[in-house]
Amino acid sequence: MNIPHETITLDQVAAAARVSPATVSRYFNTPGIVARETAERIREAVEQLGYIPNLLAGGLASNRSRLVAVMIPELSGSIFVDMIEAMIEELSSHGYVVMLLVTGLKLETPSDLVRAALGRRPEAVVVTGAVDAATRSLLRKSGTSVIELWDLPAEPVDVAIGFSHFAVGEALARHVHERGYRAPHLLMPDAARAGVRRQGFLETWQALGGAEPQTTQVGTPGTLSDAHAFIDALIASTKRPDVVVCGSDLLAFGVAGEARARGLRIPQDLAVVGFGDTRLAREAIPPITSVAIDGARVGRELSLLLDERSGKRDLLPRSIDVGFELIARSSC
Repeated sequence: MNIPHETITLDQVAAAARVSPATVSRYFNTPGIVARETAERIREAVEQLGYIPNLLAGGLASNRSRLVAVMIPELSGSIFVDMIEAMIEELSSHGYVVMLLVTGLKLETPSDLVRAALGRRPEAVVVTGAVDAATRSLLRKSGTSVIELWDLPAEPVDVAIGFSHFAVGEALARHVHERGYRAPHLLMPDAARAGVRRQGFLETWQALGGAEPQTTQVGTPGTLSDAHAFIDALIASTKRPDVVVCGSDLLAFGVAGEARARGLRIPQDLAVVGFGDTRLAREAIPPITSVAIDGARVGRELSLLLDERSGKRDLLPRSIDVGFELIARSSC
């Protein structure tokens, strides 16, 4: 006779799997540390009994939700997606469950969405977009761990895991200069972080003796249509750049594709650089030089932080610099 789901306990699963309740708890909390044969027995017992852990009501020995709410501005064409996928895979291997919240293309994180996330008692709220003052105050008062990704703000709400956008701009300028290009054009979204990268490029480029580059700003986050319009203007211009430094891989992909469609060779007639090291950059023809951020490392840093805190914020704001890697490919 089947036992109703709500009456099945963790102890019953442990007995069926011939392990201790603490081992079953570890299986749900940190599956990576449970031996493969033991984990398989637990999995079979869970499936046979139809056990569903009550994560919020103390069904596990740790009494932790293991839930992480990740807020992302958009999914389609986002520079965050590949990093978030790697981060989620790493968090999952440490026993965390990720709830993905799409905020929409806004400069401010909506407070109502933050409240909805906090109402589910996550162990952390991970923010990738910009956060307004009211939302920062709400997050700070919540007591929940708040992780700001992709940047290193001077005053993080709680913990920032990111990198220096200014240093990215510096690295791009040096790379372009070392490759022999002397007429760069910056194609960047009108956004704060892209602006910091642009400033890093400009200052470094001028320090290297280069003339001030041309700059074109597009809307956030930048689209293929923006890239195609840029090539239209470039073809019509008598003063052409020899390299286009783009604020995202999507823009770089669009520029390279439209340039090739107009008969320009990449990189002989026009070199192209992106940002984010997404699949578009890796699989483009030719593959696009880009800047990579290690999403797996972000996930590891986040997992270590949450395990260290055991579900409670320690009120010690800090920043963790995960750095970046400029990956040179045949587009530049």
